[in-house]
Amino acid sequence: MWKYLVKRILLAILILFGVSALIYMLSMLLPGDYIDIQTSAALQSGAMTLEDVQRLKELYGLADKSFAGIMKSYYSWLLSTLKGDLGFSFLYGKPVTEVLSEYVWMSFIIAFISYVLQIIIAIPMGIKAAVRQYGIYDYIVSVFAMMGASLPSFFLSALLMNVFAIKLGILPLQGLTSATILFARDDYVGIFLDKAWHLILPITVLTLLNVGGTMRYTRTNMLEVLNSDYIRTARAKGLSEKTVVYKHAFRNTMIPLVTSLSGMLPGLFGGAMITETVFALPGIGYMAYRATRQGDIPFIMGYNMFLAILTVAGMLISDFMYMVVDPRVKLS
Repeated sequence: MWKYLVKRILLAILILFGVSALIYMLSMLLPGDYIDIQTSAALQSGAMTLEDVQRLKELYGLADKSFAGIMKSYYSWLLSTLKGDLGFSFLYGKPVTEVLSEYVWMSFIIAFISYVLQIIIAIPMGIKAAVRQYGIYDYIVSVFAMMGASLPSFFLSALLMNVFAIKLGILPLQGLTSATILFARDDYVGIFLDKAWHLILPITVLTLLNVGGTMRYTRTNMLEVLNSDYIRTARAKGLSEKTVVYKHAFRNTMIPLVTSLSGMLPGLFGGAMITETVFALPGIGYMAYRATRQGDIPFIMGYNMFLAILTVAGMLISDFMYMVVDPRVKLS
């Protein structure tokens, strides 16, 4: 087991090293950066010259975009990253790690609640659809699941905003707090309820978008297990259908589900860029979108490296969870 653990960790480190080099090169080769965007007006008016812009780029290590120059600056960035320093964000005027730690929790709250709702709703629906294969319930659930999985997030967000916020007026349109309501500083309950009220639509959008895929995945794997020989044997022994489905079949269905849920970590902490942008929520996805538009290279690199670390960590966790859901799996 320990040999397997060391091998997986070393492989993860190698993957992160390759991903970091790729992220850095792609970020440095963007057609425009923050300095270009901010100095374009000054260049046109004559307040700055190309030499001034070049000096600024040299100051921040953005001047030399040749392969040798990128490799040299990548080495410096990698050493800083290993020390926990992801650089300084041009757009937000703060260290990248500080921006990430400040805004990631808003995204985590939204994603975690929607993830829990997704599991609570999708897995029982998938199991019931598999047990009642080709029945009315199976067809209805499958149609709605496909509709939810097929809708673009911005379209579903706009649709719900139009119905519940604009026409019915029962939910807020955008933002995290109400601009027309003033709360006392010590009114923590009122502030909490106001923010929770603003998060209903974003959480609903994320839940509806992900329920369909999880439901279909659960249904497919459940059908495969229900057609196995040992399930027919369990039924032949006279076991109740509930025992057969939930004790014998569902336990084996969990093995592929663990693999599909390995992307949970980047989904929880990475933010929902489109949904947060549509609803104007100060999450890490929305902040990354703004930074990308402004060419904030340090933040772009730090954010993508953050996602890469979460993705690799999620893969490692899913590998080790195999032993929990199936004792037959031996790590060697």
